[in-house]
Amino acid sequence: MVMNVVLLVLGLVALILGGDVLVRGASRLALRFNISPMIVGLTIVAFSTSAPELLVSLKAAFKEAPDFSMGNVVGSNISNISLVLGAACLFGFIPINKTTAARDWVVTLLSSVLLFIFASDNELSSVEGGVLFTCLIVYLVMLIRVTKKEHVQLEFSVDKSKDGQMEMAKDAGYLGLGGALLYFGSDWFVDGAEELAESFGVSQRIIGLTVLAVGTSLPELVTSIIAAKKGETDLAIGNLLGSNIFNVLSILGITALVHPLSVNEDILNSDMWWMIGITIGLLPLMLIRKRLGTPSGIILLSVYALYIYMILK
Repeated sequence: MVMNVVLLVLGLVALILGGDVLVRGASRLALRFNISPMIVGLTIVAFSTSAPELLVSLKAAFKEAPDFSMGNVVGSNISNISLVLGAACLFGFIPINKTTAARDWVVTLLSSVLLFIFASDNELSSVEGGVLFTCLIVYLVMLIRVTKKEHVQLEFSVDKSKDGQMEMAKDAGYLGLGGALLYFGSDWFVDGAEELAESFGVSQRIIGLTVLAVGTSLPELVTSIIAAKKGETDLAIGNLLGSNIFNVLSILGITALVHPLSVNEDILNSDMWWMIGITIGLLPLMLIRKRLGTPSGIILLSVYALYIYMILK
């Protein structure tokens, strides 16, 4: 069992490092080809940040472990709003941007409901995956149009005065290294999770909703807590809701498009309802005081603890 845990941890570390390196390499290459920071931020960075979850879901689908794919996404969406946002609220006030409530929350809820409707026959088909991915493209086009006049700041930049073959090769190397880490990391992560499930005698659904979901949500958890401690919380909710939108429309959309997924009855009748319910429950917390603080954090974390208790009971 120890080796299974080691394999799981190695896979997670490789996924986190791979995602970070891939974001840096892909974004810097795009900037060198004069693609605007706004387009880079809304598309390349967004897709690259979701790459670990996507690779895990694809690997699980091809290993005929669909509960890992669906559990990873549904569990991540639940943990993003209740665990990650709840923890961030304990470290500082999070203001509510009007756009977050009017656009991101609505799209998050609609994408969750659409997933539930598509999965109601216990399968997510290639056609349904294509529809989900098409909805993502429409959402991104809408984002690009409404943020055209806004300044999108990236965490990195490129010096065009040093734009030579060596710099291009270095960025391409980042891209290749990130891809390799994601490929092997996802393999180790899924294999470790499978062996762990067998060792503890629990279902793949439980491992997907807990170990895989929390593992792939760790970067958001650490980033949100650090941002809250620094008082840089303006984008906290928007980023987490955006992550949930990408999880459904991009990760499950692409995965089902490549390999149709069967949907566990328990995920459909229990976990998806939790995902939708927690999303709906976030709205009054956002609207009551126009900001989230310690009381909201305690409520969200309590809801997550109750959810974990219910699925492990």
